[in-house]
Order: sequence, then structure tokens, then C-alpha cells
Amino acid sequence: MILRTDLVRACDTLLDAPAFKDYTVNGLQVAGRDEVRRVMSGVTACQALLDEAVSWSADLLLVHHGYFWKNEPVAITGIKQRRIRTLLLNDINLLAYHLPLDAHAELGNNAMLARRLGLRVEGCADGELGQGLVWLGSLPEAASAAGLARHVGERLGRQPLLIEAPASGAVRRVAWCTGGAQDMIVTAWEAGAEAFISGEISERTTHLARELGIHYLAAGHHATERYGVQALGAWLAQEYGVEHRFVDIDNPA
Repeated sequence: MILRTDLVRACDTLLDAPAFKDYTVNGLQVAGRDEVRRVMSGVTACQALLDEAVSWSADLLLVHHGYFWKNEPVAITGIKQRRIRTLLLNDINLLAYHLPLDAHAELGNNAMLARRLGLRVEGCADGELGQGLVWLGSLPEAASAAGLARHVGERLGRQPLLIEAPASGAVRRVAWCTGGAQDMIVTAWEAGAEAFISGEISERTTHLARELGIHYLAAGHHATERYGVQALGAWLAQEYGVEHRFVDIDNPA
């Protein structure tokens, strides 16, 4: 058992949450009971995950995508009201980390994706390791774009959408940024990457990839961001003796 205030402080410090300028609130978003014994983690604080937390009698829900995003309606009505009502009625804390969890050098989404895919981490294109969001590295062995896509599909359980750049040879140098980072493809290309892996794709991404001459793999927003929150939950279990359970609410996007 750990006090909520101590657990939140530990996560804020570990992830250096105050250092990030983000589109949402990082840290405690909804306060519940003071003592935490059970932590459930998941990617997004959707109603299905909340229901799982209630069924498991979780004290705290740890997620990557929480609430209170920039430019969203302020009023607590509809779906937003039902979700927050579920938390309050069941005295469950909601703890969410967005960019800090993407960037963390050991437990973050980019770090865990690299480990999952067997990528060699060499640095960041947009800052120091642990603060930057576009990570740079290499494959253990050169591969074709199609071969890289097959490997990503096998490791993530979801076949990525591949935009193959014309007249490109084997891929060795790779950049990646989990989630909705398709517009960072230019940063990846400027850093010398031959392929860029992210979660989502936009109409413009296809043209950018083809004209820049860099392969693009849209591997799924959810699929690329399942691993950081699991790692953070496991860290809490190891460091503070809480019980941790990760629940994967399927999302094809």
C-alpha cells in the first residue's frame, strides 16, 4: 500500500512531468481514495477500461490518454460526465501521462517500442534522450521496407500500413515516434532516417514520404503505445509493492 500523494509524486519525478509543455494535464486528473493497493493500467481511459477498473476494485487507473485535452469542451456532460462519474462514485484515482510517458528514456513508449522491435537506440532528432520525441537508431541488419513492415507486424500483432518510397534501397537507419506523430516525418528525414515508424497516417503523409524519399510505416496509434504504461505500472509494483494489472482494450486505430 502507498498513499496516493506519494505515488503521484514518484511518477511525476520519474517522468519529469513538469518539464513538458503538453496538450493535457499530466499527473493526477481525478482524485479518489487516499490509499492505493491496486493499480490498473491501460492506454486510454475509455468507459470499457473504467468498467474493468470497477470490476477489479482498482484504487488507481494509470493511463497514457486521459482527459482535459486542449480545446476540448469544458462542460462535463455526455460521455465525459459518465466517465468521470464512474471514477468519483467508485473512489478511483485517475493518473495520466502523455508526452512524459512517450519520451522517458527507459520506460517510455518510444523506449519500449525500440525494445519490442529490436531497434538500436542512438539518440533523438529533436532533443536529448528522455526529452525528445523523435528517436533515432538502426536495425541490427539491413532490411527491405517490406521486410521491416513484416517484422513490425509480427512484433506488434498488427500489420502496419507501408508507404514505400520510390527507388530506395535497403533500410538500416530508422526513426520512430509512437502515436499520432505522422507530421514528424520531416524531422525524421532531416536526421537521415531511411524509414520512419509511427502510429497514424494522414492524407498528406503519403505525398511527404514519396517526395522526401523516406519509407513510412503507420503501425497503429494504440499498437505503438501499449508498452510504456505497462512498464510504468510494473515499475510501481516493483518499487512500492502495489498490485498491478494491465488491461488491453482493443483498438484497431
